[in-house]
Amino acid sequence: MIKKGSKLYSILLGACPKCHQESMYSNKNPYILRDVLKINETCSHCGIKYRLEPSFFYGSMYVSYGVGIAFAVAAFIISYLFIGSSLLTAFIAIVGTLIVFGPIIMRISRNIWINMFIHYDKTMVKNKTE
Repeated sequence: MIKKGSKLYSILLGACPKCHQESMYSNKNPYILRDVLKINETCSHCGIKYRLEPSFFYGSMYVSYGVGIAFAVAAFIISYLFIGSSLLTAFIAIVGTLIVFGPIIMRISRNIWINMFIHYDKTMVKNKTE
């Protein structure tokens, strides 16, 4: 199980990168498309601002490219090598995977990007609970 305090916890669950106490997103469900990128302004527990500067999350587009490639390669390997489908079917599987997992790819990319700049601080959790 992934425990609080690790980067992986914050990246996979979209938790505040500083205190891991709440979700960065106003709606936890990434498949509600109108809210997929709506992010809270600050964390209610530690008070950190999620938008460190204007247009901060534009950098996550580069991360999104890499994450998308990883999903596409996984879809190809599963469909072509494991299942033994044709190249056309493998291509269709890649496109379908990228469409279905698009909102998750966007959120994971943003989570990776912000976790590159903000690190977990266990003292923030202690200060708020005392």
